[in-house]
Amino acid sequence: MARAKWLAAREAELLPVPYFHVVFTLPQKIGALALQNAREIYRILFRAASETLLTIAADRKRLGADVGFLAVLHTWGQNLHLHPHLHCVVPGGGISPDGLHWIGCKKKSFFLPVGVLSSRFRNLFLIYLRKAFQAGRLKFHGEMAALASPAAFAALCRQARRIQWVVFVKPPFGGPEQVLKYLARYTHRVAISNRRLLSMEEGRVSFEYKDYADGNQSKVMTLEAAEFIRRFLLHILPSGFVRIRQFGFLANRARGKKLALCRVLLGASPLAKTAVIDHGRKVEEQYDRRCPACKIGYMILVRIVLIARLAAPSPRQDSS
Repeated sequence: MARAKWLAAREAELLPVPYFHVVFTLPQKIGALALQNAREIYRILFRAASETLLTIAADRKRLGADVGFLAVLHTWGQNLHLHPHLHCVVPGGGISPDGLHWIGCKKKSFFLPVGVLSSRFRNLFLIYLRKAFQAGRLKFHGEMAALASPAAFAALCRQARRIQWVVFVKPPFGGPEQVLKYLARYTHRVAISNRRLLSMEEGRVSFEYKDYADGNQSKVMTLEAAEFIRRFLLHILPSGFVRIRQFGFLANRARGKKLALCRVLLGASPLAKTAVIDHGRKVEEQYDRRCPACKIGYMILVRIVLIARLAAPSPRQDSS
């Protein structure tokens, strides 16, 4: 129910413009730092990615507008290895600096140049990573203990700066609703769905995964139960960490007013609050079938069985 309500609220915020799907991915050596510093690395990931989109979009040489977007943190790949990346759903345009115009993308197939996004994202992330190290907010133990040395950490940052960081940009296939539905599958669960779990036999777990390196073919991977659990636990976020965030004109403190302004500038009909409330109630009614006895579990209607009540035989009347 929480996932359905979240999806309904996000769909209600969509504007009548093209949307883009932007993914920021950390290189393997940098992403591995999250094994021992999850809160700090993911915090920097959100900050670097959001500042990259906001600053480049505000550049008059690029778009020259105040944009807004939704960002969702994913930490896993299909094989459950650690793979930190950020999915962003971004409207194709934004509010002009004077707040009087909507500035749209020049082409529906183009948002911002990938090379520029990648370079800025890499530079910002490494700047904030070095600051975190200098402030003593990063800890290294075991196999990573050597990185506690300033020289070793500086060498890691230099290596990361020399490689290209992956930023993926494309218009959402089938529209922004499809991307939201895709993201909603991951917003209220961790790493793997029950559907992909195939069996557990003799202490080994088998699950289905897609091999993207082999034409997205579906394959089966079997792991020792302890290794499967180890991989699963990599993706449980630190307590209280928020994996879904909104920025720019979709930021929480200004979202209502800024969205209303966007609709005015676009000549779109204003969003009716009653329609959103009614939509939310319908979703809640659809999913809220709590057990009337325990009030905790949920009941799933399978079928209704009508039981015919037999009339009780009337007492025989004595004719005498």
